[in-house]
Amino acid sequence: MDFSAKRVLVTAGANGIGLAIATKFKELGAAVFVTDIDPDAVAKARIEGFQAAVSDVSDEAQVEVLISTVRDELGGLDILVNNAGIAGPTGPIQALASDAWRATFDVNIHGQFYCIKHALPLLRDAQGASIINLSSAAGRLGMAGRSAYSASKWAVIGLTKTLAIELGAYGIRVNAICPGAVNGPRIDSVIAAKAEMLDQPVEQVSTLYHNQSSLGRLIEAEDIANMAVFAASEMARNVNGQALAVDGNTEKLY
Repeated sequence: MDFSAKRVLVTAGANGIGLAIATKFKELGAAVFVTDIDPDAVAKARIEGFQAAVSDVSDEAQVEVLISTVRDELGGLDILVNNAGIAGPTGPIQALASDAWRATFDVNIHGQFYCIKHALPLLRDAQGASIINLSSAAGRLGMAGRSAYSASKWAVIGLTKTLAIELGAYGIRVNAICPGAVNGPRIDSVIAAKAEMLDQPVEQVSTLYHNQSSLGRLIEAEDIANMAVFAASEMARNVNGQALAVDGNTEKLY
């Protein structure tokens, strides 16, 4: 687990899961660049020793500038972690606003496409490069009331498996991580929205989310970070095109 010769880009890397992933790579010696839509979080990341920039991955023009900046700052790129994502709207499909649906796809799947497309020349120049796309347990299971999010995360799996075939000839591995419900502000807001949709107490819906895995607990951001560094490491050199579940064995989503 020595990443001292590796250069890493983590999108949405100044908060939450992204920050946990970026921190883990940095602790293992990598040169890490984080981007985030939150200027205050980016400023804090710089103070903590990360190279960082404000960028919206749903805007292809901003992604082009971002990758150019990464090339200039890091001199290349070995590992791309497509972590940026949004929760999207909650409700029955007939009640969803079309702009909220589109916004979910713009970040969760189009953003990954833009980052891979423009980072690919750098990754092809690297030795044994790796792309890690964040999907979700909702990317392999249906999730009532969360159709935009679930559909976008299923799309991540399709992108991952296709690119693993396309890019294998260049020695580039492409894998997805499928987290279960991750402890933090995002899942709290999802639970609140789901409770409103179901007209149930928040505490009751929260209990369902906590107990949807066989282990009966939420996932922590560090669990996702641990899987990310494993998937990018030489220990996983023949792990390619996989949807790697970190969900405590979740078989049903609420």
